[in-house]
Amino acid sequence: MNKLFKIKQALFVITVTLIVSCNQSQNKTNRNLVDNPFEKKVDSILNLMTVEEKIGQLNLPVSGDIITGQAQSSDIAKEIEEGKVGGLFNIKSVEKIKEVQKIAVEKSRLKIPLIFGMDVIHGYETTFPIPLGLSCSWDMELIKKTAKMAAQEATADGINWTFSPMVDISRDPRWGRVSEGSGEDTFLGSEIAKAMVKGYQGDDLTKNNTMMACVKHFALYGAPEGGRDYNTVDMSRMRMYNEYLPPYKAAVDAGVGSVMASFNEIDGIPATGNKWLLTDLLRNDWSFNGFVVTDYTGIYEMIHHGMGDKYDVAALALNAGVDMDMAGDSPVIPAAFIKTLKQSVENGKVSMQNVDAAVKRMLTAKYQLGLFDNPYKYCDENRAKTEVFTKENRAFARQVASQSMVLLKNDNDILPLKKSAKIALVGPLAYTKENMAGTWSVATKQDESITLLEGIKDVAGKNATVLYAKGSNLSYDKDFEKIATMFGREIPRDGRTDEQLRQEAVNIAAKSDVIIAAIGESSEMSGESSSRSDISIPQAQKDLLKALVKTGKPIVIVLFNGRALVLNEESKSATAILDVWFSGSESGHAIADVLFGDVNPSGKLTSTFPRSVGQIPLYYNHKNTGRPLGNKEGKFEKFKSNYMDVPNEPLYPFGFGLSYTKFDYSNLKLSANQLNADSNIEIYVDVTNSGEFDGKEIVQLYIRDLVGSVTRPVKELKGFQKVEIKKGETRTVSFKLTVEDLKFYNYNLDFVAEPGDFDVFVGANSDASLKSQFELVE
Repeated sequence: MNKLFKIKQALFVITVTLIVSCNQSQNKTNRNLVDNPFEKKVDSILNLMTVEEKIGQLNLPVSGDIITGQAQSSDIAKEIEEGKVGGLFNIKSVEKIKEVQKIAVEKSRLKIPLIFGMDVIHGYETTFPIPLGLSCSWDMELIKKTAKMAAQEATADGINWTFSPMVDISRDPRWGRVSEGSGEDTFLGSEIAKAMVKGYQGDDLTKNNTMMACVKHFALYGAPEGGRDYNTVDMSRMRMYNEYLPPYKAAVDAGVGSVMASFNEIDGIPATGNKWLLTDLLRNDWSFNGFVVTDYTGIYEMIHHGMGDKYDVAALALNAGVDMDMAGDSPVIPAAFIKTLKQSVENGKVSMQNVDAAVKRMLTAKYQLGLFDNPYKYCDENRAKTEVFTKENRAFARQVASQSMVLLKNDNDILPLKKSAKIALVGPLAYTKENMAGTWSVATKQDESITLLEGIKDVAGKNATVLYAKGSNLSYDKDFEKIATMFGREIPRDGRTDEQLRQEAVNIAAKSDVIIAAIGESSEMSGESSSRSDISIPQAQKDLLKALVKTGKPIVIVLFNGRALVLNEESKSATAILDVWFSGSESGHAIADVLFGDVNPSGKLTSTFPRSVGQIPLYYNHKNTGRPLGNKEGKFEKFKSNYMDVPNEPLYPFGFGLSYTKFDYSNLKLSANQLNADSNIEIYVDVTNSGEFDGKEIVQLYIRDLVGSVTRPVKELKGFQKVEIKKGETRTVSFKLTVEDLKFYNYNLDFVAEPGDFDVFVGANSDASLKSQFELVE
């Protein structure tokens, strides 16, 4: 009898568990309906809509050639009037946007307002450093403020939706779009994702100075094979969950309003048509209740992936969870949903229920932005005149840029320079306004960007002598230079011979105390569709540097780049290297501020710099092998995991960056040697500024899980603090670790923290040597 009772009891428990599980799953699936305060209003509109009007809300064409005063006669106007457009992207200015919105809300049958999106990636007209450079500030409040200011300017110009932040983790600098992300680390990338979303969206999307963010590219886009853009991505679920997905989830948890699907495939199915990704994971598991938009022409690109014809791929996308089709609307690039979905509904490929769900999400977003209450809320001409590209905004951009620069080398303390010095400024990037802002700066005022030549003269003042020579073209290869300076980023080629250009640079160097060499990449050598198999500096500039070295004068390289580069020769020959990325509108002034010591550099790398392209992918938080290299000097050992021709170690590790002062670390202490689910551990370290300048240091905390049910990384970043320390001062910096910080996805994709020993490292970069240990107990 007792045995029978136990069996019945067990069956009851199983039944209750299944019911609860099903209810939880149902609640997750219906989250958008349950949590939607606009549901009744949305349904009232939905009930009035024809099939064509519903599909129209899912259509996001490029704006086309809309000229102020002629919107009524533009190609897109008729489609808007017929209710076939849900929004437009890449249209700029209050005048144009107001004209187009007027068509939607005054001439279309249901008067549904449009949403206006734009690539506001690292600022608007006031442009900040490229995202990779910005991440090197490790300053979340600063980063959040850049997004807030970008939203302020963009919304003042009529735009209410940005295709940012881009949070793709990438460990392959051959991929050009590393410039748009925050580097290689999951923890740091997640913190930046949250900061950017909160900066754009604020705490109230109905305010006219906030805008809807769009996290991209979902998912795994930063890991293409061979570093080639749009290429195949293939990885295990464990790597996916532990290393690549967290920044997207951080953005979702921060309340991001929209998500952009990526171009790549995941488990053999393109992301744009991947139901597991867009519905099971994003909506059901993560409870995302915003809308999903494709990347440009993403639906039709699935035809090339081999997923079927235009009807097949459009149906696949909608059924997977795509809500909006971003595409041009032309014979070459037609709008996929508009051209196919009605027929697919009629023949049963797509259900009207799925169409309605997508339309509901689009209408809800417009309610969230307050567009139904006031379609012209972003069309205040006074704001456009007084809030965009202001003196105050540019001053902030200058500050941000100086905080993002990374000092890679400074032999003999050559930097900071004296403002009375005789300076030879050479290099193809010393005087090019068009290349200061960097890639994906579509709204920047290029003609008002500050070049390095201008910045040095302004900051140094009358006491300095500045001689300038171009020194070389960007590249010997004219055809390469043409594609490397697209979209108005030209660096006019000098008609003189290469030898004549170099000789002019050598001549002015002979008259100077120090040489500043402005070399590296042009802005369009990184970014979308700018993959490089050779990530070294072009040979023309290398030869210029060799000629300058022969003068015997100290050389300061001001490095312009959108990715980690191979700098073996440069690191040996230059006296100092300052990595300035592409620093935005105020580049020249900010670089000069650092060169002359008005600002002490404090940036730290968020991307590992390899010694050779053959080391890629190279990143600090790698797994160990069964045959790790035993010596710390990087000497070759047979039958160990190493290269014959180069050390395993990078040229510059993750987290690395010098200062004009010196920081010493000591007295690493833990508040306890054991941790459990109900406690935490405080970690303390003393940091002393033993140099001659006040400065900022980014103190970094890493852990290592020594034994796991699956292999674990050799180090993982788990905390960082940017602290200002005056010369001679010692600061005690503290961190707190909890069980949540130790969790990871195991073989079964359970999110767990496993009992055992952990190493703790604290220091100035990922090679941190101060070490202690604690135990996680059950």
